[in-house]
Amino acid sequence: MTQERLPGRSTQAAVRGFIESLPFEQAMTALIVLNAATLGLETSPAMVSRHGNLLHAIDRFALSVFVAELLARFFAFRARFFHDPWRAFDFFVVGIALMPAAGAFAVLRALRILRVLRLVSLVPSMRGVVGALLKALPGMASIIGLLALVLYVSAVLATKLFGAIAPQFFGTLGSSLFTLFQIMTVEGWPDIAREVMASAPHAWIFFVAYLLVATFMVLNLFIAVVVNAMQSQVSADLKDEGEAHTRAILDEVRSLRREIERLRESRPA
Repeated sequence: MTQERLPGRSTQAAVRGFIESLPFEQAMTALIVLNAATLGLETSPAMVSRHGNLLHAIDRFALSVFVAELLARFFAFRARFFHDPWRAFDFFVVGIALMPAAGAFAVLRALRILRVLRLVSLVPSMRGVVGALLKALPGMASIIGLLALVLYVSAVLATKLFGAIAPQFFGTLGSSLFTLFQIMTVEGWPDIAREVMASAPHAWIFFVAYLLVATFMVLNLFIAVVVNAMQSQVSADLKDEGEAHTRAILDEVRSLRREIERLRESRPA
């Protein structure tokens, strides 16, 4: 029984070594970039009328390669395929591309561009950035709650104070929330403030206070949490890299000791 399983295991190991090799990853990265370029060119009616058949052929070829790669990963990892969230992500992205894109599912055709996100799972540096962002989510939750509270309180105040003055911006709670969200991005807020201040000269107090709290304090907290998570991720990666290097050196030293001992034992007395 053991001898019958060995060829299957060796084939599985060979497939796994091939799909995890650097040349294969580089080829897949180049194909993803090429597919992204063709999907972008398909948005141009002129390009589609001239080279539509070529663009569609490249798209179908890329999808075929992605499916073949996914099947190879299924064969190489078997039951452990979904243990890695990045492999599950690849399965989800390729699965969307295989769904029918006609009738009620026509919108899924536009989702083919999601294949470009596979670069995240292939490029280690991108995986590190996404991992750091995911680790920052617990710390960001409290900041998001604080920002939502500030936004809601400010929207209620703005609706009561400026609803009659500028109904197009603060006439309802919904419009006030949207306007204040726009102001939070520091986009066009002087025009909104000046229009309100034409009827309420002291309205600048509200806008300045809101900008100081929502933009320069709360949003900077977001940046601080994300930067801290990035630094922690980099430190962890460097630590793992250092430990792996140390283990490799120790393994090399042990092998040298064993070789020296064998030479001593084989030396004639």
